[in-house]
Amino acid sequence: MTSDAPTTPDEPGTGPGPHTGPGPGTGTTADRGISRKTLLRAAVAAGTAVPLLATGSIALARDAARSATGETLPPTPFCDDGDDPTPDQMEGPYFKPNSPPRTNLVTPGTAGTRLTVSGYVFGRNCVPLPGVLLDFWQADNAGAYDMAGYAFRGHQFTDATGAFSLRTIVPGLYPGRTRHIHVKAQAPGEPVLTTQLYFPGEPRNSTDALFDPALLMNVRGAGGGKEGSFDFVLNVDGYPGPGPTDPPTDPPTDPPGGTWAAGRSYAAGDGVTYGGGSYRCLQAHTSMAGWEPPNVPALWRRES
Repeated sequence: MTSDAPTTPDEPGTGPGPHTGPGPGTGTTADRGISRKTLLRAAVAAGTAVPLLATGSIALARDAARSATGETLPPTPFCDDGDDPTPDQMEGPYFKPNSPPRTNLVTPGTAGTRLTVSGYVFGRNCVPLPGVLLDFWQADNAGAYDMAGYAFRGHQFTDATGAFSLRTIVPGLYPGRTRHIHVKAQAPGEPVLTTQLYFPGEPRNSTDALFDPALLMNVRGAGGGKEGSFDFVLNVDGYPGPGPTDPPTDPPTDPPGGTWAAGRSYAAGDGVTYGGGSYRCLQAHTSMAGWEPPNVPALWRRES
């Protein structure tokens, strides 16, 4: 890490407008009735396939939220019809654009308690959102942000089921703040949600002016590390992703040569070939190494 530990709390950034919905702890499952997310929980309990961590345990914010002492925590926002999306929070002074695409922020020599954060991104109508950009950044184990490079910074896209997973560490503390992880979330063509994720049971939660219990992750021990989970609800209508039988965009706009290449702008409907297969672009993006069509089903659908 090349930066010094900050000495002041995060300052306001340029994120979306203030959250105007009910405050944390308002509304209960009984008040809301049976939501689609509740039904999804029931599906999990019934054994329906859902993304798992390498440990085999379900790592979702729909897990019962309990602190290390067993105390029930306020639930993350449900995505039943008409409910509020995940609250926004300030960007702070340490955001850097152009983070690298990666889901693992840990290197062999990284100090700190290992942490895996995973979950789903939903629209407000409870439809899982594939292809959502998630850009994470955080302090290192000593509470310092890397402003010269991109340590503990990286972005990824939710997969075809709306799921994401991030490997990192528990961030260190610095004056004025409790532990937190920053994130920007953007569905294709939609506004950016800028927010922060928090850890249950932290003494500084009660003194941090920015802390919002609606943004608490579910965190539990996992061997020598921790597993956290959180489900985002974006203020957009969910959109069903294209299925394998959907017809391609007509007419397709095949790029010159028809072969996928890094550094090229692709539009939805563009057709490419790669590794002997044919692929159709599902959402506009600029390609880069590591985003080859077989690696990112949220961006490319194989056709042959």
